[in-house]
Amino acid sequence: MTFNRDNKHKGIIRVWLATQNSFRGIAWLLKNEAAFKQECLLLVVAIPLSIFIADTLALRALLIFSIVFIIMMEIINTAIEAVVDRISLDINPLSGLAKDLGSALVTIAIIVASCVWFVVLLC
Repeated sequence: MTFNRDNKHKGIIRVWLATQNSFRGIAWLLKNEAAFKQECLLLVVAIPLSIFIADTLALRALLIFSIVFIIMMEIINTAIEAVVDRISLDINPLSGLAKDLGSALVTIAIIVASCVWFVVLLC
């Protein structure tokens, strides 16, 4: 099968279809991924909490974005897991490594967010 760029949607239709795909992905995550749901709940808590903790809009944005950063890494981790599982459900060291590295993304994001919140709380 050859790929023909001429058949691709363009302009506002492409944007609309891409947005629908994105919302479908978010809906799937909310339905199927416990960690994603927990991180979204954390964001819901973090937004009003940031208003009381941070004095400036920039610091509030930094606090909120640090949680969004965790959510972004969770999405990447889930995508990696889905691709690995699509290739094969057999146990393979490289598949395990890919999943572990995706998990490491989330862990590093949590560490970064924790450091951001800690520093802002100390200021």
